[in-house]
Amino acid sequence: MRTIKEVMAERSPKQDIPTVSAVFRDGRILETVYDPHARETQFVLWDGRQCLFQRMFKVSEMRRLVPYSPHNNLIKNEVVLLPSKPEEYEDDEALLAGLQSFIHRYVDVSPLFEKIASYYVLLSWVYDGFNELPYLRARGDYGSGKTRFLLTVGSLCYKPIFASGASTVSPLFRLLEVFRGTLIVDESDFRVSDEKAEVVKILNNGNVRGFPVLRSEVSGQGEYNPVAYHVFGPKIVASRGPFDDKALESRFITEELGQKRLRDDIPINLPPEYKAESLRLRNQLLLFRFRNLGRCKVMPELVDRSLEPRLNQIFVPLLSIVSDPKARDELRAVAKQCQNELVSERGWDTEAQVLEVIRELLATSDAPLSVKEITGRFIELYGDDYERKVTSKWIGWVLRRRLGIKARRASGGYILAPADTGDLNRFYEKYGLETADAATADGGTQEN
Repeated sequence: MRTIKEVMAERSPKQDIPTVSAVFRDGRILETVYDPHARETQFVLWDGRQCLFQRMFKVSEMRRLVPYSPHNNLIKNEVVLLPSKPEEYEDDEALLAGLQSFIHRYVDVSPLFEKIASYYVLLSWVYDGFNELPYLRARGDYGSGKTRFLLTVGSLCYKPIFASGASTVSPLFRLLEVFRGTLIVDESDFRVSDEKAEVVKILNNGNVRGFPVLRSEVSGQGEYNPVAYHVFGPKIVASRGPFDDKALESRFITEELGQKRLRDDIPINLPPEYKAESLRLRNQLLLFRFRNLGRCKVMPELVDRSLEPRLNQIFVPLLSIVSDPKARDELRAVAKQCQNELVSERGWDTEAQVLEVIRELLATSDAPLSVKEITGRFIELYGDDYERKVTSKWIGWVLRRRLGIKARRASGGYILAPADTGDLNRFYEKYGLETADAATADGGTQEN
């Protein structure tokens, strides 16, 4: 006599779930491969020791995973690139050298950025082992080689999604949700303000795990339902200029293109062998993913406390997969350069000017500072730089909202007592001003 479970299983239709990739709790990894010559897709299952080719993967009696069809429009038209099979390579060092040689052959960037881009490719293949990621960017005017950079480096990354030239940004959310790959995007392709704003949402939410973008979708009954789209993953961007959002700017490792004459050995048009070379490297990188995904993790000892938390957040994952000490030192130098640029840019901010005034006044008096006194000196030094009228109320707002320094009410107005100013040296360092300790060491007067 058959059980109720057997009867229900017979009546319920089996469910095939189209899947691109999956990582299982026991460490097994499932990836879709695509053979462009045979025009067929299948799974490769890594069980920790070997690769097994499979047409489908059985999850339960009623559910099984199946690869996307080779006739899928995105795969067929190379909007998304997949490896064709796992291929053996000599060792990680030789694989890295092959990546750098490929990039050098087709793109004219600095030797250091060639190396950074090569490590970024490796990071993209094991990115799901990390919780934060940096972005890679080429910045320059038209004709500077940005598109070639996107094509060349992007073709080596993990499941690259080429979004350049997209008519709308809506498909990007679904592509990232389904493929969970590397977004390759030319920011200048999204010229309409609302489209560009949507791209910025993806970039703002996509470098930290656990921050999906919520969008309203219309259900079959005509109801609007919020849907969470996961946009976390590596991203390579081309842009003509910086983003207005400074927080977003700090997520990029950037190379400026078009600063010098193009190398004579760079081909003007990509040769026929370009696709075969990139496919072979993707095949080797697939095996690299299988062997290294479970071992890749953030190395806390690589955190540099002299850098801001955001810069540590984006550089430490990249440093964690760099084994060459010299390359690590070079990457740390890039991080310090980014820190200096951030500090230099902040030096022009209103907050920096207010701190400059506070530091000057504290150096000449032990008495509590009044907001009115700060405002008066600020007007003397910087009043002509502002179209708006500088008032004590506005300076008080800058202190409170922008710097987190609260003024106390006293007879005659608001004052800053020493206890209210907190650790001013921390602010001075952040905005590129000489600290009180440094001034004292140079023979200056220490603040109260």
